[in-house]
Amino acid sequence: MIRRMYHLLTILAAVTANAATQPTGVSTEQIEIHFVPRSPNQMMSFYEARGFPAEMIDILSKQCFITVGIHNKSKAVIWHDLANWQFSHNGKPLRREHRNYWLDKWRNMNMPLASISTFRWTLIPETLDYLPDEKEGGNIILPRVEGTLSVSARFATGDDRNGDVITINYDKLYCAENQE
Repeated sequence: MIRRMYHLLTILAAVTANAATQPTGVSTEQIEIHFVPRSPNQMMSFYEARGFPAEMIDILSKQCFITVGIHNKSKAVIWHDLANWQFSHNGKPLRREHRNYWLDKWRNMNMPLASISTFRWTLIPETLDYLPDEKEGGNIILPRVEGTLSVSARFATGDDRNGDVITINYDKLYCAENQE
């Protein structure tokens, strides 16, 4: 299912990409990570087309969406864990809410289960093992801010997470704006 989500998000990226939302990223010998900032209109069109209630769309339109694609280019297992990703803005930590925060929010608002399920399906998993040459991805949701964002992420490697740690740092993320 995650593979289908990655392909759907890749198609969404190709269809909706414009000058403000071109993919950017980091590539090493072991891992490649693409970041595609999404404008509120892009994401809200996606969710609206799937019948999301106006209350969900209103809340989500105020967030910063970044579609992330990760490719394990190595011959070892790479372990992704969003707990090992730190975001910052203007040198200060920027808190990313865990996917359970959003699920609890939607349940407390009595949102339709189909919308909750679809929303969850579009998020990058909190943890995932990437096998050699595997590509997966999904959305990260951050508070909407102006200017650039930075991310530092650590990935364990090896079957038992006992290999080298891969660290990536990227300081060119941003929250895409609507093209008027």
